[in-house]
Amino acid sequence: MSDSPKIFTLKRVLSSIRKTLEDRYQQTYWVKVEMHKLNRFPSGHCFPELLQKEDGKIVAQISGSIWKQNFDRINTRFIQVVREPLKDDMTLLMQVKIAFHETYGLSLQILDIDPNYALGELQRERQETLKRLQKEGLLNKNQQLAFPLLPQRIAVISAESSKGLMDFYKVIDQNQWDYSFFKMLFPAYLQGDNAVTTIIRQLQHIEKVKHHFDVVVIVRGGGGEVGLSCYNNYDLCAAIASFSLPVLTGIGHSTNLTVAEMISYRNAITPTELADFLIQSFHEFSVPLKDAGKSIKQQSVAILNEANHQFNRTSEKFSSVARRRLREEHHLVQQAQQELIHSARNWVKSEQQTLQRTERSGITAFQSLLKKRDYELLSLQERIPMYAKSSLKSEENKLNQLIRSVELMDPIKVLKRGYSITTWNKKTIGINNRPAVGEKVTTRTATFTVESEITKVKDQTDE
Repeated sequence: MSDSPKIFTLKRVLSSIRKTLEDRYQQTYWVKVEMHKLNRFPSGHCFPELLQKEDGKIVAQISGSIWKQNFDRINTRFIQVVREPLKDDMTLLMQVKIAFHETYGLSLQILDIDPNYALGELQRERQETLKRLQKEGLLNKNQQLAFPLLPQRIAVISAESSKGLMDFYKVIDQNQWDYSFFKMLFPAYLQGDNAVTTIIRQLQHIEKVKHHFDVVVIVRGGGGEVGLSCYNNYDLCAAIASFSLPVLTGIGHSTNLTVAEMISYRNAITPTELADFLIQSFHEFSVPLKDAGKSIKQQSVAILNEANHQFNRTSEKFSSVARRRLREEHHLVQQAQQELIHSARNWVKSEQQTLQRTERSGITAFQSLLKKRDYELLSLQERIPMYAKSSLKSEENKLNQLIRSVELMDPIKVLKRGYSITTWNKKTIGINNRPAVGEKVTTRTATFTVESEITKVKDQTDE
């Protein structure tokens, strides 16, 4: 019979593991790690999720712990150096100690965090992004675009609740010169990994409707270096640099510019300063325009005064010339008038002579024509009685023929030739006056009348 296996409790096994790890890993380690989530509890303790990524994939992951006393110390120093508190999605250099607990398992107990390393990571990413953009010819691409004369239509990328956005709108909408701007908000996250994806997505949306806008503005409130780390991301910076409209940024109070600010068409430290720049663009157009208006007015007045002076001189000269010309023309008119009167008299005299000749000739011709018409009238009077008798005889013959034709059509004479007329209801029988069986009809001949009763009605089509 074989020996029974030795059985251990789970607690005993885990306690053995804890003791082994405590004996083996007594020292502390500095570890570069990405803190995905801080997971701070109401007690003040934190249990962050720690991981490492390669090519965008998680290759290592473990839980961490920061006790309240350590967290308060670490976070206070972090704020002093980085000017922002510890938060999610930060790459950090941590001093850790390996810990194992029978209930909570394996974890890294975080004893300290180097805030200077966080700043160094930001600077490293910043330099890599700049180098890559320069290599691809994108570093100054957006800055080489032509800036609109009046940047009036603005596509705004920001968070709806951003204080920086409210400041930007306030300056734009309440400018004392009443410059009018059209603004449309494209909401996006302003920090963290989500900021990169959402800002790029909104740039893609704006690209589809870019003909409605003059410029793109990215604004947010102030923040420290870490809060602005997403603006050193290559994908976001490349999207801004290659965008087809000028991109203006006002994303914080930091004195160390992010790559996004460096490659944008123009950057401002605050949204308020960026709004002032847009208003100044209107000034640069309107002020010279007003000056040009004043200059045009002044020059117009000078030109009008000179023209008026010239007109007066010309008018005086014209008046003198006109008076002299009128005198000359008056003299010519008098000469023409005398010549016309003389010519008219000669013409009237000539026409009177012609009229007298025509009158004499007309009287002679009229007398001759009158004699001819008298002769024709006498001849016509002699022929009228003869023509009248002949015409009356002809018409009498036509009338007699008509009478004979009418007599031939007399119904009595028609009946005498053997025909009869049948009537019903005092009307001749026909299609529109058709008697029915049993009705009485009257048949008239030349010598007698017959009354009959209908016994049968037969249509010709029945045969």
